[in-house]
Amino acid sequence: MTLFTHMVHKINNMVVIRFFRKKLVNKIMLTSIFFLLIFISMLTSLAPEKYELQVGQKSPADLRAPRDIENKIATNRLIEKAIKSVEPREKIDPTIQIDIKKKIEKFFKNAYQIRNLQDITNEEKLSLLIKKNELNLSEKELSLMLVASEKELKNIESYIYEIITQVMSTGIKLEELEKEKIAIENYFKGLKEFSDKIKLLGIKIVNTSIKPNRFLDVETTRQKIDEAKNAVEKVIVKKGSIIVNKGDIITEEQLKLLKDAGITKQQGNKDYSLYFGIAILVIIAEVLLIAYIYVFNRDILTSLSKLYLIFIIFLSVYLLSKTTYKISCYATPVAASAMLIGILIDSRLAIAVNLIMTVLLTLSSGNNIGFFITSLIGGTVGAFSVTHTHQRSNIFLSGLIVSICNMMIIIGLGLINHYELSKVLTDSFYGILNGIFCAILTIGSLPLWESAFHILTPLKLLELSNPNHPILKKLLLEAPGTYHHSIIVGNLSEAAADAIGANGLFARVSAFYHDIGKLKRPYLFKENQLTSENPHDKITASLSAMIITSHVDDGIEIAKKYKLPQEIIDIIEQHHGNTLVKYFYHKAINDEKNKEVDEKDFRYNGTRPQSREAAIVMLADSIEAAVRSMPEPNSEKIKKLIDKIIEDKLNDHQLDECDITLKDLEKIASSFITVLMGIFHERIEYPELNIKKEEVVE
Repeated sequence: MTLFTHMVHKINNMVVIRFFRKKLVNKIMLTSIFFLLIFISMLTSLAPEKYELQVGQKSPADLRAPRDIENKIATNRLIEKAIKSVEPREKIDPTIQIDIKKKIEKFFKNAYQIRNLQDITNEEKLSLLIKKNELNLSEKELSLMLVASEKELKNIESYIYEIITQVMSTGIKLEELEKEKIAIENYFKGLKEFSDKIKLLGIKIVNTSIKPNRFLDVETTRQKIDEAKNAVEKVIVKKGSIIVNKGDIITEEQLKLLKDAGITKQQGNKDYSLYFGIAILVIIAEVLLIAYIYVFNRDILTSLSKLYLIFIIFLSVYLLSKTTYKISCYATPVAASAMLIGILIDSRLAIAVNLIMTVLLTLSSGNNIGFFITSLIGGTVGAFSVTHTHQRSNIFLSGLIVSICNMMIIIGLGLINHYELSKVLTDSFYGILNGIFCAILTIGSLPLWESAFHILTPLKLLELSNPNHPILKKLLLEAPGTYHHSIIVGNLSEAAADAIGANGLFARVSAFYHDIGKLKRPYLFKENQLTSENPHDKITASLSAMIITSHVDDGIEIAKKYKLPQEIIDIIEQHHGNTLVKYFYHKAINDEKNKEVDEKDFRYNGTRPQSREAAIVMLADSIEAAVRSMPEPNSEKIKKLIDKIIEDKLNDHQLDECDITLKDLEKIASSFITVLMGIFHERIEYPELNIKKEEVVE
């Protein structure tokens, strides 16, 4: 059971390892980690420092608003004040007055009709009037209605209508009703043309009939309140304004404001807008960078090592820049990332990386326009200036160029904004230090990047071309003929590569190492044989072919032992392709007539050239060896030989897998002729001089 469990764990571990080795998984992890680290970094910069605060406590520092914040308490005070200033809107209900008037008219109409009845007694009339009494009058008041003169009743009726119209047209509120009744009573009492009884009757009819007809207009009032609230401007504490001065006692209102600003450690309002804003910007930056690589450097997407290289350089310089920003915004070594990526990968990509890093740093550091312009231009200049850098001293020169650009930009911005001279000089000093710091950072870390990510830079190639390199030194001492051959092949390859726009330095250095496999058996190769005795004359052709072809595998082995770059190892593997060792193949056919000779046994077991540089080294190798063995070489003979070798390689399909054209081959042939004629030019034969010794006569 234990063994079974161990096997299960082992299988699970293998599955997990295999899963994380997948390119897609690595790319997803890389983009996710990049997003998280940049997001957290920007959040720590943009989110304010938090304090443990409470009401009545002294402020530990000048607490400033990290952004524009609404003072909700102050705003609410203004809103309450605005609401109180709104007078309630009222409305009059006209139907109440109409109904009252109709009711009184109906009562008087009934009273007049009953008064005019002739066939009934007064008691019966009173009884009928009581039934029609909708004004709640007493029997005494109803009796008065029957006995009073009709003229007097008509007059009092008119006054009643007039008073009701006057009073209710302006409207009566509930709380004003009693006051209005008293006023009506006083009004009637002041009338002289009526008897006291009639006056009291009028007072009773009016005061029992009138009702409140002016009410609060809730809808209109609410609308006016809303208008007043909307007219109130929010109290905004501007970004950078002091909320509480250091040492001041914190009030409840200030504490609420500090919580809204996210300055307190106590639970306040979460600033989700800050989180979402940062996330959106980081995602856009990441997408733009990936899109740029996809469009202009698509091959990088297939190389995890280069993606990790960009990722690590970006984060390292980004975090270092954030640290140095505290000293001065002009001391941030943003250009170092552009210089490193320009040397290690591509200058155009370096400019894109510099732009994105500058934008992110500008956003996380308060949108400093001076920093943005300086970093953008300085980084772009840095990327341009390191293009095709072949000496480490050139990197320092690039740093000086960045320093000069920084200084000029800072002075220009200072003049535009009328800064003080001391500020301009201080910022310029930091701008100059910036460029020098970028150069030191680039020079110091470049070998680390080259070694860790196996990047073949021009500087690395120049180091490999040094004759004191262990392999070249060994080649010179143990296989001098091969060394001399390799040097000439290197010169041919560089000239040909430059002619067609390929990497001449890479072609030359690769040619120096293409035959290092001959170090295992140097004396078995013609160029290293100092005597006329040839060991191959004593062995079979098939064995000779095996020895000759094995120098490719031996070269790969030696290259890996000395940790040569993979690109050079590829050239070693491809410089013969799968060509036929013709000399020994024909020798085998002639010597072994009774045996079947398999052509495959006499072919190199290498890969056909995959690059233009590999194809050039293949052609240069074959042509140099052929020309060296040519008796009395001249321009015409060399040209015919070069054309024949190139034609043979084409017919043998050795150049089918590399991106090289017939036009390129013409240029390559022409460059080969130029270089070879410089080596094998005709020399003047100097005549022998008969120098006679003359005696010196003293």
